[in-house]
Amino acid sequence: MLGLARLNQGAGFYLVAWDGDEPVGHAHLALTDPPELQDVSVRPEHRRRGIASALTAAAEREARARGFDRLRLEVGVDAEAAQALYRRAGYVDAGLPPRRVEGTIVIRTGPIDVDDTLLAWEKRL
Repeated sequence: MLGLARLNQGAGFYLVAWDGDEPVGHAHLALTDPPELQDVSVRPEHRRRGIASALTAAAEREARARGFDRLRLEVGVDAEAAQALYRRAGYVDAGLPPRRVEGTIVIRTGPIDVDDTLLAWEKRL
């Protein structure tokens, strides 16, 4: 089961990775200006197989097909594996100040406690 936390939240859609008939990962493409890659997640037992990279590439194709020339994302300051993935994919600092996020937020799957600093990165498509 995937926690599609951004389902029905504004303009955008989920891309879902499948292993046969089992969903194993997802990414949300928010159709903002510029569009944002959000909520990239792969089930733990399916990680390190290129699924997050494939979802990122699919989001880039979708954004480009809709006429956008760049894609933005936010990544946690301590999320080293995610940062490495996005660097390999060509993302760079977007030149925006880090954004501090803390407190309890309520998403479709329920409340979660958040305490993070997010870095804005983007890629020219």
